[in-house]
Amino acid sequence: MKKILSIVISILFMTTSCSKMLDEYNPGGVTADAVYTTPAGFESLVSAAYGYQRMWYGKEEGYNISEIGTDIWTSAAGDIGPDMSKYINFQGTSGIIKLQWGALYQGVNLCNAGIKLIGKAGLSDAKRKQLEGELRFLRAFYNWHIVETWGGVHFTTEETNGIVTTANKTPVETFYTQIFEDLQIAVANLAPTTSDYGRVTKPAAMSFLARMYLTRGMNAEALAMAKSVIDGGFGYQLQPDYKDLWTMANNHNKEVVYAVNYANDLTFNDLNHSGVYTIGHGRGSNSGHMMFDMKYDNLPRMARIIEYGRPFNRYMPTRALLQMYSSDDARYEASFREVWMACTSANGKPTAGGWSISGDTAVIATRTTYAGMPSKVGKTTGYVVYNINTIYKADGSVNNMLVYPTLTKHEDPTRLTYNEAQSEREAFVIRFAELYMIAAEASMKLNDNATAATYINVIRTRAAKPGKVAEMQITPAQVTLDFILDERAREFAGEQLRWFDLKRTGKLVDRIKALNPDAAPNIQAYHNLRPIPQSQLDAVTNPDEFKQNEGYQ
Repeated sequence: MKKILSIVISILFMTTSCSKMLDEYNPGGVTADAVYTTPAGFESLVSAAYGYQRMWYGKEEGYNISEIGTDIWTSAAGDIGPDMSKYINFQGTSGIIKLQWGALYQGVNLCNAGIKLIGKAGLSDAKRKQLEGELRFLRAFYNWHIVETWGGVHFTTEETNGIVTTANKTPVETFYTQIFEDLQIAVANLAPTTSDYGRVTKPAAMSFLARMYLTRGMNAEALAMAKSVIDGGFGYQLQPDYKDLWTMANNHNKEVVYAVNYANDLTFNDLNHSGVYTIGHGRGSNSGHMMFDMKYDNLPRMARIIEYGRPFNRYMPTRALLQMYSSDDARYEASFREVWMACTSANGKPTAGGWSISGDTAVIATRTTYAGMPSKVGKTTGYVVYNINTIYKADGSVNNMLVYPTLTKHEDPTRLTYNEAQSEREAFVIRFAELYMIAAEASMKLNDNATAATYINVIRTRAAKPGKVAEMQITPAQVTLDFILDERAREFAGEQLRWFDLKRTGKLVDRIKALNPDAAPNIQAYHNLRPIPQSQLDAVTNPDEFKQNEGYQ
């Protein structure tokens, strides 16, 4: 699928319409119909329909929308979107918002085209059923991102042909009616497994459906669907050790229910295409490995090396996130780096590319109040310590935007050079652990805290350090919505779920005000929706009907 995707998208972009209109992808026309009404051509359409996920998952702009400016992440020095992450004059002129709006609507429109044309593609009944299931899932997937990000905006199930300059405002419920219909068809049609990693399967569609039920407050349905995946015998399982989830050698593992994939041959990762939005790092590269790294390569006895990554220094944890992990929880050390070893070169000089890690500590950036060991200072050249009180002020606001404990989940030490921006790391979208947390939240909302605690304790048992399982168990009395949000932070930090979690639970404003003092002064209730891109508002010919979301200019 990866190879087909990179080839086909270059063909599809030749039919992209001009910029002075709604940014919806147009795969219609005689040439497209001729291609897509053959089995091979239709397969290429479905492969291309997956591609728009790469604009969000594993991408800087996707992290900006889904993780940053929440209760657990804030701006580091290199943040390109502080208007969004700190809610400072955040408006529809944001290039990040424009990029994602266009990509998501392009994805929806390609799915609309495929669903319309599938009966003409000459497919066998079995193949038609499978491919329609994939397209239905993808349309639901893209529409969910649209409706949760912008609310009741433009909606259509028809393929867009030609120039479109009118847009509709559609109730949120209409979006969800279609999302549920599409996912139910996907669940009915899809095979339980796939040999083509990255394609959606029946349990992946079921898992996403469980997430949708939870989002809409359909808690009994969410619990039943989550249990169907957990108990369904599909072969998924929690990795025994949380840190094993993030090793490149374990990129494909039995905990991953659904992932957005990237090719190990970087030439197939579609880094740049004419017609693609130029902001960001292209569709092909997983750039998550650069986003969370602190600025280490200008510190004493340090240099940029493959193992420690290319530090774009975009995002840093809030003080609150670092303090959510107990000392019994192995997920902290499995998710964050606090110690950087000195870098040396073969000839003792800082020659480019000649660096390696020595056995001597150079930098510590820690969530503790550790101030250093006097006996160490002065030996060799010593090391520098940045502790919790030098990184953050007492109120939790950021004091040092350059140095902090660094999220390591997305790092890729298999890159060939220390400046390589592309990574073949898969972007995990749904992990098996999420099904337990969906079941727990749904159970709590159904007033069954005992069952909720049972599901949470499965996750916390895996998270416990050796010999600390008993200490990590919780009781039904401890189950609250805030506890579940804390637990989801510990489990899923940096995995592009957080903004959706806070919005779903109605906690976005309250948690940011309580836990992210850098964003707290500016966050407002209307920020539960993002602004519609100004370019879209400027392009429509019915501005009286299609207006900016409330609160934005």
